[in-house]
Amino acid sequence: MRNANRRIVLRARPEGIAGPEHFAEEPVAVRAPGPGEVLLETLYVSVDPAMRVWISENPGYVQRIEPGEPMRGSGIARVVESNVAGLAPGDLVHARTGWQSHPTLPAEAVEKLPAGTTAPTDWLGVLGMTGLTAYFGMREIGLVRPADTVLVSGAAGGVGQIAGQVARIEAARVVGIAGGAEKCAWLVRELGYHAAIDYNGEPDLAAAIARECPGGIDVFYDNVGGAMLDAALANLKLRARVVICGRISQTASAELYGVRNMGQLIGKRARIEGFVVTDFQHRFAEGRAWLAARMADGSLRHRVHELAGLEQAPEGLAMLFRGGNTGKLVVRVAD
Repeated sequence: MRNANRRIVLRARPEGIAGPEHFAEEPVAVRAPGPGEVLLETLYVSVDPAMRVWISENPGYVQRIEPGEPMRGSGIARVVESNVAGLAPGDLVHARTGWQSHPTLPAEAVEKLPAGTTAPTDWLGVLGMTGLTAYFGMREIGLVRPADTVLVSGAAGGVGQIAGQVARIEAARVVGIAGGAEKCAWLVRELGYHAAIDYNGEPDLAAAIARECPGGIDVFYDNVGGAMLDAALANLKLRARVVICGRISQTASAELYGVRNMGQLIGKRARIEGFVVTDFQHRFAEGRAWLAARMADGSLRHRVHELAGLEQAPEGLAMLFRGGNTGKLVVRVAD
């Protein structure tokens, strides 16, 4: 085991897209665990769009990360030393590691992975916050029903890839929006989306949505916001539900887009609602059981986009906002 805990800390608050220039590697001495604590060796860390919000001046619903602090986030780790009953050296855990190689954490920040887990990264993606966000957002906020027409923005991202499949499994017709022909083909060919729209090739996105959703949209699961949200609002059905999961187009934008079609919510008697997945924390076991069962029967697929080396985490964050990833983005820290 190394004597240093490698940490990627915030160096300066970004004004636009966050990247390597806003972070620094600052190692500190590995700290031995005290009572009720475990020392971990991180194997994988998650990279999520919400991280850009957490390093903002006013993130709103969570405490902001200060310069000099390591980036918060989930990880998969191996127990090195433990003062916690039920956790032994060698155990694999899902934990709030942050962007660190050897964090020492309290027991409440650590969850032992079930025996027989074959793909630990699933616990950062399809069985982690990403998959749970898709599951609860589509089912509990979107209230998806059989025969609904569902539109998903950011459909080739970590959440989007799962959200659309949840709707498809519930017998809805699903259309995804993604950037690039390759991503769109993957959505249809591999994930079972019924159609996909390449926003890069559509000068009039509202018209493209009308073409692929000719009867209108029952559920719009939005990960992007801005002009994409506006185009979807122009195509709502009566009693439509708009799920605000993310707004990645606006999070790092210097000039916010003014949504013009909010009036459609009135005539269509539609509902727009945002949510945070931790609202459903008491039901995470239910969500994971549903997702795991659909993976086991082959009806749910997913992709993990992996970068190698903890130092790549800041570049990974920039990739999310440039559309450089397909599927859930993780960084491999150790083997």
